[in-house]
Amino acid sequence: MEFQYKNLKGKLEHVEVTDSEVDRQIERLRQQTPEVTVITDRPSTLGDELVLDYVGTCDGVAFEGGTAQNQTLTLGSGMFIPGFEEQLLGKNAGDHVTVLVTFPETYPHEALAGKDAKFECDVHEIRQKKPYALDDAFAREVGRCESMEAMREAVAESLRQYYADRAEMELQDRLIRQAAATLEHTPTQEELDEALEEELDTLRAQLSQKGLTLADYCSFMGSTEEQLRQELQPEAEQRVHIRAAIDRIAALENIRADAQDIADACESLCRRNHITMEQLDNLYDPAFAKALERSVVGAKVLQFVRENAQVEKV
Repeated sequence: MEFQYKNLKGKLEHVEVTDSEVDRQIERLRQQTPEVTVITDRPSTLGDELVLDYVGTCDGVAFEGGTAQNQTLTLGSGMFIPGFEEQLLGKNAGDHVTVLVTFPETYPHEALAGKDAKFECDVHEIRQKKPYALDDAFAREVGRCESMEAMREAVAESLRQYYADRAEMELQDRLIRQAAATLEHTPTQEELDEALEEELDTLRAQLSQKGLTLADYCSFMGSTEEQLRQELQPEAEQRVHIRAAIDRIAALENIRADAQDIADACESLCRRNHITMEQLDNLYDPAFAKALERSVVGAKVLQFVRENAQVEKV
């Protein structure tokens, strides 16, 4: 079969942004960025956020992780040891509170599990959070817009750009998969093993964002890691074929990553991850440089295939 990577056919989906989607996005912003009021005329109640310092001890000895300054705690969140938050209800800013609790028997830190602890707490501030009213003040404070009308248009434009970017990525993915399907390539075991680990790393990263591990996922799915590896094998093989197709196109079309491409990619990485170039330099080693170059070349190849495809807008 002849390797085909030019004049491929694909469809670029256009998604209309509806008023209801704009409403949902604005409401999401409203809930995520509540109006914060510092409370000075009443004691703390359920739902309030406290700013406090605390020092925890067991048998009179401070323990690791038991001390904090300017810690924020929402009363009723259940984020602290059972019984801790309840003892901070009805307190005022400036109060000193001694909190007595017992660590659960199942507490992850075995040295503390089941032990009594004392926390000396100083409450600095009580804050009340409530959603903004949907008015121009909300638009200015949260949306950085002069009015709700302007904010709605800004949100709609952001959604349109998101859908357009997603459609473009999905189109490029479909096109390179088409090309890869025409490439005769027999993966080596090393390539398959590497691709499978990348699939697992991607899954681990997704789970980590939800506070889960691979073991948690396998337990929930009623499977083992070995079964999961078998399930991911087809996608790993597809990853190898796509990578081989990208490498072949890059070689045939002399697509390379020059110094400016690498510099631009580094700047983009810093922006996305909110780090400085100095911090990125600390991560820069031969393996990182190789992965970055491969990523840049891959993006240029995908763009080349896209530009040489027959794309129908739908």
